[in-house]
Amino acid sequence: MRLPVIALLGLAAAGPLFAKLPALIEEEKAKAALVTAKTAWTDKVGLYKICLAMDRSAEVYRADQKTAGKEPPAADPMPNCADPGPAVAAVDAAASKPLEASGAHSPPGMAVSPPSNKATSAEMTGPRK
Repeated sequence: MRLPVIALLGLAAAGPLFAKLPALIEEEKAKAALVTAKTAWTDKVGLYKICLAMDRSAEVYRADQKTAGKEPPAADPMPNCADPGPAVAAVDAAASKPLEASGAHSPPGMAVSPPSNKATSAEMTGPRK
Protein backbone atom coordinates (compact mmCIF):
# COMPACT_ATOMS: atom_id res chain seq x y z
CA MET A 1 0.00 0.00 0.00
CA ARG A 2 2.84 2.38 0.75
CA LEU A 3 4.69 1.74 -2.51
CA PRO A 4 1.95 3.11 -4.83
CA VAL A 5 1.52 6.17 -2.61
CA ILE A 6 5.26 6.85 -2.64
CA ALA A 7 5.37 6.32 -6.41
CA LEU A 8 2.52 8.81 -6.94
CA LEU A 9 4.18 11.38 -4.68
CA GLY A 10 7.44 10.92 -6.58
CA LEU A 11 5.70 11.45 -9.92
CA ALA A 12 3.92 14.54 -8.60
CA ALA A 13 7.21 16.00 -7.37
CA ALA A 14 8.98 15.21 -10.65
CA GLY A 15 6.30 16.88 -12.79
CA PRO A 16 7.91 20.36 -12.74
CA LEU A 17 11.19 18.83 -13.86
CA PHE A 18 9.63 17.88 -17.18
CA ALA A 19 8.00 21.27 -17.78
CA LYS A 20 9.09 23.02 -20.94
CA LEU A 21 11.06 26.22 -20.46
CA PRO A 22 9.98 29.34 -22.37
CA ALA A 23 11.87 30.25 -25.51
CA LEU A 24 14.80 32.62 -25.13
CA ILE A 25 14.30 36.19 -26.24
CA GLU A 26 16.83 37.94 -28.48
CA GLU A 27 18.58 39.75 -25.60
CA GLU A 28 19.09 36.49 -23.74
CA LYS A 29 20.39 34.81 -26.90
CA ALA A 30 22.87 37.64 -27.43
CA LYS A 31 23.97 37.49 -23.81
CA ALA A 32 24.42 33.72 -24.02
CA ALA A 33 26.46 34.09 -27.22
CA LEU A 34 28.67 36.67 -25.50
CA VAL A 35 29.21 34.38 -22.53
CA THR A 36 30.06 31.50 -24.88
CA ALA A 37 32.57 33.65 -26.79
CA LYS A 38 34.16 34.88 -23.57
CA THR A 39 34.46 31.32 -22.25
CA ALA A 40 36.09 30.17 -25.49
CA TRP A 41 38.58 33.07 -25.32
CA THR A 42 39.35 32.30 -21.66
CA ASP A 43 40.03 28.68 -22.61
CA LYS A 44 42.42 29.81 -25.36
CA VAL A 45 44.26 32.08 -22.91
CA GLY A 46 44.56 29.20 -20.45
CA LEU A 47 46.01 26.91 -23.11
CA TYR A 48 48.44 29.64 -24.17
CA LYS A 49 49.68 30.07 -20.59
CA ILE A 50 50.07 26.30 -20.19
CA CYS A 51 52.06 26.19 -23.44
CA LEU A 52 54.39 28.95 -22.20
CA ALA A 53 54.86 27.19 -18.86
CA MET A 54 55.71 23.92 -20.62
CA ASP A 55 58.28 25.73 -22.78
CA ARG A 56 59.88 27.34 -19.71
CA SER A 57 60.02 24.05 -17.83
CA ALA A 58 61.64 22.33 -20.84
CA GLU A 59 64.27 25.10 -21.00
CA VAL A 60 65.00 24.74 -17.28
CA TYR A 61 65.31 20.96 -17.67
CA ARG A 62 67.77 21.33 -20.55
CA ALA A 63 69.80 23.92 -18.61
CA ASP A 64 69.92 21.61 -15.56
CA GLN A 65 71.07 18.72 -17.76
CA LYS A 66 73.85 20.85 -19.23
CA THR A 67 75.05 22.03 -15.79
CA ALA A 68 75.11 18.40 -14.63
CA GLY A 69 77.40 17.60 -17.56
CA LYS A 70 74.84 15.52 -19.44
CA GLU A 71 73.69 16.07 -22.97
CA PRO A 72 69.94 16.92 -22.94
CA PRO A 73 67.76 15.05 -25.41
CA ALA A 74 66.93 16.82 -28.63
CA ALA A 75 63.80 18.92 -28.52
CA ASP A 76 60.86 17.63 -30.53
CA PRO A 77 59.73 20.11 -33.17
CA MET A 78 56.59 21.69 -31.76
CA PRO A 79 54.54 24.59 -33.08
CA ASN A 80 55.02 27.89 -31.30
CA CYS A 81 52.49 28.93 -28.69
CA ALA A 82 49.72 30.95 -30.33
CA ASP A 83 48.76 34.10 -28.43
CA PRO A 84 44.95 34.46 -28.56
CA GLY A 85 45.18 38.26 -28.36
CA PRO A 86 42.72 40.51 -26.56
CA ALA A 87 39.11 39.51 -26.14
CA VAL A 88 36.95 40.94 -28.89
CA ALA A 89 33.23 41.13 -28.24
CA ALA A 90 30.85 40.54 -31.11
CA VAL A 91 29.37 43.88 -32.15
CA ASP A 92 25.63 43.97 -32.61
CA ALA A 93 24.79 46.44 -35.39
CA ALA A 94 21.40 47.37 -33.89
CA ALA A 95 22.85 47.97 -30.43
CA SER A 96 25.76 50.06 -31.68
CA LYS A 97 23.71 52.58 -33.67
CA PRO A 98 24.02 56.17 -32.45
CA LEU A 99 20.98 57.56 -30.69
CA GLU A 100 20.11 59.94 -33.52
CA ALA A 101 20.01 57.14 -36.08
CA SER A 102 17.94 54.92 -33.82
CA GLY A 103 15.06 57.39 -33.71
CA ALA A 104 15.42 58.19 -30.02
CA HIS A 105 14.44 61.81 -30.58
CA SER A 106 11.65 61.14 -33.04
CA PRO A 107 8.04 61.13 -31.92
CA PRO A 108 6.23 57.80 -32.10
CA GLY A 109 4.21 57.14 -35.21
CA MET A 110 4.51 58.37 -38.77
CA ALA A 111 4.54 62.08 -39.58
CA VAL A 112 1.57 63.11 -41.71
CA SER A 113 2.50 66.76 -42.14
CA PRO A 114 5.66 68.83 -42.03
CA PRO A 115 6.73 69.90 -38.56
CA SER A 116 6.43 73.59 -39.41
CA ASN A 117 3.88 75.62 -41.30
CA LYS A 118 3.55 79.23 -42.36
CA ALA A 119 0.72 80.09 -40.01
CA THR A 120 1.43 82.57 -37.25
CA SER A 121 0.83 81.81 -33.61
CA ALA A 122 -2.28 84.02 -33.57
CA GLU A 123 -3.73 82.17 -36.53
CA MET A 124 -3.03 78.80 -34.90
CA THR A 125 -4.53 79.64 -31.49
CA GLY A 126 -7.52 81.56 -32.81
CA PRO A 127 -9.04 84.88 -31.67
CA ARG A 128 -8.76 86.13 -28.09
CA LYS A 129 -11.54 85.26 -25.76
